[in-house]
Amino acid sequence: MATKPEAAKPDAGEPAKGPAKSKKLMLMGGLVFLVLALAGGGAWFFLSKKNAAEDGDTEEVVHVAPKGPPTFMPLDNMVVNLADPGGEKVAQIGITLELADAHATDKVKMYLPSIRSGILLLISQRTAEELLLIEGKEKLASDILVEASRPFGPADAGHATSKPGKDAVKAKKKNADKNATDENPVRGVHFSSFIVQ
Repeated sequence: MATKPEAAKPDAGEPAKGPAKSKKLMLMGGLVFLVLALAGGGAWFFLSKKNAAEDGDTEEVVHVAPKGPPTFMPLDNMVVNLADPGGEKVAQIGITLELADAHATDKVKMYLPSIRSGILLLISQRTAEELLLIEGKEKLASDILVEASRPFGPADAGHATSKPGKDAVKAKKKNADKNATDENPVRGVHFSSFIVQ
């Protein structure tokens, strides 16, 4: 019988180099591809966000970081007749204003009579039913913030919204930062007591 000649077999002492090198090469190539893909994706994400902000396509909010810890200024408790029919319901509310810093206290004290008057008018327009709900309290705090900020400019001076172009974005950011730090010392409103009878 005729037998096929056997292919040359590598010696037992000589290792097979072909398949091991190709596996290593494929693994290294895969890792390089993965690193490049992640770097490219990160760069695309960063640049697309930056371009969208520059084009004015997105709404931007600028938050001004306080210079230091806030200062709290408690106001005298206020007792106010509410807008309920019959005028029998009253609210006793303790309000504390959160100010930008200790220097803001003197600035707010100059306008305190008009701030208190505005707050009293705001509370007197509410009903007991409104003030008993958490949403009513939150709305009142928001309205008080606007009222307490009125002498110093808008309460949302630290926020800038949709803008048309690059130059307008920069100008409004500068103005918002200046207004928030220089003009409006009132940063927040907190209730220290809240009784509705």
